[in-house]
Amino acid sequence: MQDKFINLFTDFGFKKLFGEEPNKDLLISFLNTLLPEKHRIQDLQFTKNEYQGANALDRKAIFDLSCTSSTGERFIVELQKAKQNYFKDRSLYYATFPIQEQAQRGDWDYKLTAVYTVGILDFVFDEDRREDDHEVVHFIQLKNQNGHVFYDKLTFIYLTLPHFQKTRGELRTLQDKWFYIFRHLHELQEIPPELQEAIFLKLFAVANIAQFSPIERQVYEDSLKYYRDLKNVTDTARDEGWQEGKAEGMVEGKAEGMAEKAKEVAYHLLRLGIISEAEIASMTGLAIDTIQQLRLQIATNAPDAQGG
Repeated sequence: MQDKFINLFTDFGFKKLFGEEPNKDLLISFLNTLLPEKHRIQDLQFTKNEYQGANALDRKAIFDLSCTSSTGERFIVELQKAKQNYFKDRSLYYATFPIQEQAQRGDWDYKLTAVYTVGILDFVFDEDRREDDHEVVHFIQLKNQNGHVFYDKLTFIYLTLPHFQKTRGELRTLQDKWFYIFRHLHELQEIPPELQEAIFLKLFAVANIAQFSPIERQVYEDSLKYYRDLKNVTDTARDEGWQEGKAEGMVEGKAEGMAEKAKEVAYHLLRLGIISEAEIASMTGLAIDTIQQLRLQIATNAPDAQGG
């Protein structure tokens, strides 16, 4: 049976539901289940999601979604399908851009508005596994040695959605329902009674694959294939105990089949054009020159473009 609704862990599905102006009420509803009351969003506007460094040699940052509320708070929303080396470092680096853009020319007292980074994760942190921590929501702020909040305008919210195990009958809050949607939307064939609120009725209408144009359907299928390939590789790596390798075990020199799968994943990432060559290399464990060869093969329509 074919899926009726999109998978929200695909790049296309995520941006279709949350990254388009007509659907920003969906993003507002979701974010408000995570935010403290003082920063609940009434309205927002999407802002640029690509930031250049201070000069041409500095590394740029590309976010999945970037937006600003009507009261000035900045939000970075990132979908992360698999563990990456230095993921937390990258989150911190990304958060510096909406901080820096608040700088004003001339006399300025350095007053900042709040910045939130929201990471929606399809994996579990290693430390959570070690400590048997099954929290879904990780709410992180700067604190002093006594555990008191030192600065409340920089917040990281990570959602480890594999830990969300509630069934439909156990859904009590709007947050529960949003988490359930992320985990199970693509498995549903009809709208459950528990998800009949107006905001979810709109979501199901937008997420209905049958309503997509032929081009949208093709882009979604490409995005879904990338997600499934990546998930297959990371699941295999974990099962075989390669957690310490790059990108869940996709290190060159591992089993030949895994290297070929890594090339397939890199190929689809290049086609989608959603992240840089360096990020693809970090995720797949492939060398930069291998990524560049794949890009050249795609550009020239080489028959072995997928590394086969």
